[in-house]
Amino acid sequence: MPADHSTLRFLGRAFRHRNYRLFFVGQGTSLIGTWMQGIAMSWLVYRLTNSPFLLGLVGFTGMIPMFLFASFAGVLVDRWTRRSLLLATQILAMTQASILAFLTLTHLIAVWHLFVLSACLGIINAFDMPTRQSFVIDMVENREDLSNAIALNSAMFNGARLVGPSLAGLTVAAFGEGICFVLNALSFLAIIVALSSMRIRPKASRPSESHPLEGLKEGYRYAFGFPPIRYQLLTLVVMNFLGMQYMPLMPVFARDILHGGAHTQGFLVAASGVGALMSAVYLASRKSILGLEKMAYRGLAIFGCGAMAFCFSRNVALSLALMVVSGTGMMAVLISCNTIIQTVVDEDKRGRVMSFHAMSTIGTVPFGSLMAGALAARIGASWTVFISSSCCIVASFVFNRKLPAVQAMIRPIYVAHGIIRENSDEG
Repeated sequence: MPADHSTLRFLGRAFRHRNYRLFFVGQGTSLIGTWMQGIAMSWLVYRLTNSPFLLGLVGFTGMIPMFLFASFAGVLVDRWTRRSLLLATQILAMTQASILAFLTLTHLIAVWHLFVLSACLGIINAFDMPTRQSFVIDMVENREDLSNAIALNSAMFNGARLVGPSLAGLTVAAFGEGICFVLNALSFLAIIVALSSMRIRPKASRPSESHPLEGLKEGYRYAFGFPPIRYQLLTLVVMNFLGMQYMPLMPVFARDILHGGAHTQGFLVAASGVGALMSAVYLASRKSILGLEKMAYRGLAIFGCGAMAFCFSRNVALSLALMVVSGTGMMAVLISCNTIIQTVVDEDKRGRVMSFHAMSTIGTVPFGSLMAGALAARIGASWTVFISSSCCIVASFVFNRKLPAVQAMIRPIYVAHGIIRENSDEG
């Protein structure tokens, strides 16, 4: 196979699959509402408490269930029907948003409500994320289109990240947080209809002869005993535990450092989405996954440099530009690691491995959020982000030294899948 190049001819090849087209439209609509709720909720917490620590603590409460429950969810994903699980999680998430909207619009909302509802959504997401990641292969079926579908999912996510926060900032400023929660609840109808309309080819039943705990142990041994998967997971842990600390602190940067409001926070998050979207579109246009191993580590360095410069910016325009840089690096890491893992994983362990992927991307964030809130209360938001982004840059160089060994182990799998020829010099 010739050297990999990017071309727009390959950008939308996953859309050849009807099920994926339905998913893309439905999930894209729902994600806009999800981003609106996330921005509105963080602003509501900060408005009610004026506390960076509580802001981080709410983030911790909403994400810690991913760390606690995602691995058990992965066992279910490998044994149950993925579409049924997804339908259940979407209906429950819509219910959570509806309750949040009701309490906010009736002015009954209290801080403890936000903690409880955040935890409930976190438990729902702990089952939703590994299921949704594993469901991609059910929709596209052809493994050659898998990397494109993963990149398009990321483009969809960041397209929503571009639109959702901007709409949320304007909506909160004009109507208050409650309307954002209403719109999010309504947006779930799109993905529920899409999932219900899909025609999924029945797969052979997967017997559950072993105890779920045995299945969980088997998944751990496989994922962390196989270096190509282990190092991708570790890269995600570093970025999400350390690098993403600026996200829960964004209201502090928007209001106290840049002297803006909810709309400023929305635009900052959207700017990160612009960079992420550009990165996702580029990766979706690639003909092959070759070279993604290098891109993951380089992306981690770019992400860290952008976040480090952002933490000392006092100019809104400069901060927006640096968020674009940071978002570009972030998405390079997320897509590269996800694609490599989904390409090399054994099919019968996909759900469990993707649950560990969910724990690495979302499950580690609450610990970072909690640490970010505590550090920011002591040394300030800027220095907190500076320290965390410095660690990302150092880690990128450390992981890059493992690259030759990882590539050597991945190569036979690429050959088996026809990605490269056996006697080729590629990879």
